[in-house]
Amino acid sequence: MSHDITRPNNKTKKKTGFIVKMQLNNNNNRGGNKRNIFVFFFFFRNYYTWILWFLLSFYLFTSYFSGEDQSSSPSTIRLLSNHKTSSSLPSRALIESSAITTTSIGIKIDPLPLLCFDSTQKLIFFFFPFLIKDMFSGMKIYVYNLPASYNDDWVKSSERCATHLFAAEVAIHRALLSSVVRTLDPEEADYFFVPVYVSCNFSTSNGFPSLSHARSLISSAVDLISVRYPFWNRTQGSDHVFVASHDFGACFHAMEDMAIEEGIPEFMKKSIILQTFGVNYKHPCQEVEHVVIPPYIPPESVERALERAPANGRRDIWAFFRGKMEVNPKNISGRFYSKGVRTAILKKYGGRRRFHLNRHRFVGYRSEIVRSVFCLCPLGWAPWSPRLVESAVLGCVPVVIADGIKLPFSDTVQWPEISLTVAEKDVKNLRKILEHVAMTNLSAIQRNLHEPEIKRALLYNVPMKEGDATWRVLEALRRKLGDRSYRRSRVLSQ
Repeated sequence: MSHDITRPNNKTKKKTGFIVKMQLNNNNNRGGNKRNIFVFFFFFRNYYTWILWFLLSFYLFTSYFSGEDQSSSPSTIRLLSNHKTSSSLPSRALIESSAITTTSIGIKIDPLPLLCFDSTQKLIFFFFPFLIKDMFSGMKIYVYNLPASYNDDWVKSSERCATHLFAAEVAIHRALLSSVVRTLDPEEADYFFVPVYVSCNFSTSNGFPSLSHARSLISSAVDLISVRYPFWNRTQGSDHVFVASHDFGACFHAMEDMAIEEGIPEFMKKSIILQTFGVNYKHPCQEVEHVVIPPYIPPESVERALERAPANGRRDIWAFFRGKMEVNPKNISGRFYSKGVRTAILKKYGGRRRFHLNRHRFVGYRSEIVRSVFCLCPLGWAPWSPRLVESAVLGCVPVVIADGIKLPFSDTVQWPEISLTVAEKDVKNLRKILEHVAMTNLSAIQRNLHEPEIKRALLYNVPMKEGDATWRVLEALRRKLGDRSYRRSRVLSQ
């Protein structure tokens, strides 16, 4: 430290005094830095939701007055809606079936517009999990840790278990395990997920599951959790969620007559079932609280098919179908399978130049879908088909031939905008119907199919991604919270 005894002038003295004061203040405040940091983080932890929503509101407010007119931009069109309106849906597709019902359309506001705002991008990515929790109204799900004999052992015994069309039961379980809505404390849970894989034990020779073991397997799991935990018994399972990703869902049978005869297991009738089976009319196999979900298509297989798509984007197949079709309608499969619809299609259009129909399996058949304009999706044993998802995510117009079918996430995915519905009785006029659509509104349907939200909503990802199939399941569960959450009902009663 130097000692300068030279007397400074007035200006120098004044400036030196200011510097000394600043140094003294800085030295006095060093001891309180840790305290200030603690106070800041305590404040932010308790009010982060308000802070982030303020930033979001500020961004939307400034965007509104930015002067850029986006009302006519095609990118603002959304085919997925979280909010219903009173207006009727002006379907772009020709609807030939009288069984289909009119839905309503709304606008989807992207939940995280700040992701494209550079100055706050890092902040939003850091707090993205907290925003997801807020989007689902703080919903929490407890995933039972069942013995491996109820789930993982089935996957180990069959590689296809986690990749075939019934694998939604595996994908949803795995996505929930890494989801921010999962809680390790069952006392704070709104829902309880029961991970039992009943569709893994299927026959590779015929392609649909052998479900004779399903009822006893699920019953055993319920017995186990009702003994170990108090949560099933206090609500009789009304806040418990199961997956039934096979033909007739909660009836646990691949044949409709047997499924109806056996019905839904009594112990599951108060629970929520995530099932691929859904129809718009009264049916014994959906007389339980349920959410219609898409069948499982591996996202990797979709990406591989898109990579092999023609470089010029040309679709040289006009109408496509590959799958089981009975030549002889007199045998048992021909009489009952697909209600004879596939047999009628084969007889009428087999060998026609514009119809690419094939009864034989082909591992790379998705490469044919990306070359096709129309993809036929006739019913099989059940109304739904994996082709509904495969064709939609690969840009081929799904031609749904299954009277009264309820399509997955129909309250948010605007299927009439991206598909064509033909009544089973009208398959004899299929060529004329497709030609009419090709001459009128085909380009509009294809344009809608290319919206990225469509592909995202119909595919499962592990971990879960915003807007994907598991995300849509959580949205559906959130809407049922008021009637189902035991925890919330207790809070309200107090």
